[in-house]
Amino acid sequence: MAGQHTVEFSDADFDEAVLQSTQPVVVDFWAEWCGPCKALGPVIDELATEYHGKAKVGKLNTDLSPKVSVRFSVSAIPTVILFNKGEVVQKFVGLRGKKDFQAAINTVLGAK
Repeated sequence: MAGQHTVEFSDADFDEAVLQSTQPVVVDFWAEWCGPCKALGPVIDELATEYHGKAKVGKLNTDLSPKVSVRFSVSAIPTVILFNKGEVVQKFVGLRGKKDFQAAINTVLGAK
């Protein structure tokens, strides 16, 4: 279950919600059966709360939305991609720590 500020993305709304967003967007590509994905879930929820109003943070279930996963060459999960102005800024493959994501988001936001 996602946190209250964590957005659920899908094939149907991805272009509008992510690529056309005026804010940076962090997308966690995951699946229900993926153990490392479940371990990453609370970190994604924390980021969503921490950056609420500054960046969108959400999840895309690769089993339910395979088109976006193929489009962005997601071949292993978890994969987290940071988008800004419709472009891929950074792609993290595998389980990573919260500080890695914070550093990337802060760089895009112009923070230290």
